Amino acid sequence: MSALSIWRWPGPVTRTVAMFIKEFIQLRRDRLTFATMIFIPIMQLTLFGFAINTTPRHLPTAVLVYEESDIGRSILAALTNTSYFQLVQVAHSEAEMDHLMRSGKILFGVEIPAGFERAVRRGDRPALLVAADASDPVASGTALGALQGIITTALARDRGLPETIQSVPAFEIRQHRRYNPAADTSLNIVPGLLGVILTMTMLIFTALSVTREIERGTMESLLSMPIEPVEIMIGKISPYIVIGFIQALLILVFGRLMFGVPIAGNVWLLAALSTLFIATNLSIGYTFSTIAQNQLQAIQMSFMFFLPNILLSGFMFPFAGMPRWAQAIGEMLPLTHYLRIVRGIMLKGADFYDLRLEALALLVLMLVAMTLAVRRFRRTLD
Repeated sequence: MSALSIWRWPGPVTRTVAMFIKEFIQLRRDRLTFATMIFIPIMQLTLFGFAINTTPRHLPTAVLVYEESDIGRSILAALTNTSYFQLVQVAHSEAEMDHLMRSGKILFGVEIPAGFERAVRRGDRPALLVAADASDPVASGTALGALQGIITTALARDRGLPETIQSVPAFEIRQHRRYNPAADTSLNIVPGLLGVILTMTMLIFTALSVTREIERGTMESLLSMPIEPVEIMIGKISPYIVIGFIQALLILVFGRLMFGVPIAGNVWLLAALSTLFIATNLSIGYTFSTIAQNQLQAIQMSFMFFLPNILLSGFMFPFAGMPRWAQAIGEMLPLTHYLRIVRGIMLKGADFYDLRLEALALLVLMLVAMTLAVRRFRRTLD
């Protein structure tokens, strides 16, 4: 069909086709918008198809063994061979086990008491303690359900046990669901929402800051003032820190009153690390604002960053159940570390020593984002 034949059509049709062609030309020129339309469906398909797993496997587990025995080794071998548990550390004391669980390094702790093998062979049915981090009920529920059968099968294969012991449960598994014994999902969701809401609002607010100045024509007046780019950035993001505090306070108050979510740890530590998280997101949003050419592009970039945050941070799906490559991406996202912080303080009573690595990760991400924002802003000035 030639261009001449198009113009022979009736007037409304001709004008509509002309607008259709014009929009396609503009879309081709706006490369960021076009890339967003192509990249987001591919990213969603990849994440939901490969990274998301509602039945998590290879959950980090530590073991505390008070005696070396054949039955103890059989239990550890059974845990290692199953796809639910992955032994990552051998604890030497209950205090070390508690620290590992509070810091989020493990989700399960198996304690084999002294005299366990002797009691099993005598038919005394000793207790095997299994402590689980139940702050995420989805991650712990399936594995706890499979634990009894896994260890019972391992003991049944032990040829050193009498047949009468193999035919009945040789021991008792005592499950200790820590931090959320009733498996209440609101205790897991509400603290996570604090990080999700702060991420979404802080990114959008600051991503629009520089682009709004450019579109309104006020950037030239701002640049004529004797002020450095880093001073502009700090001055722009500082008011949003106050807004973030107000949002966090509202979420905590309503979470406490409506859902009974506790704050087991130090409130001031939560406030300090929340400030660090807010500043990190504001720095990333400010970086987006120096790259985007208009407010629409700034919002698109914020959404493209927000989507992997909500999917790969452990908010919607268990982080431990994701493949290694998805976990590697998740470790580079601020929300991943903040979820460990806010859930650790509110539900587990974790202190700064338990969360020092998460705080360090947020600090590094904030400094990297600030450096990129300042350099990009200087380039924009040139």
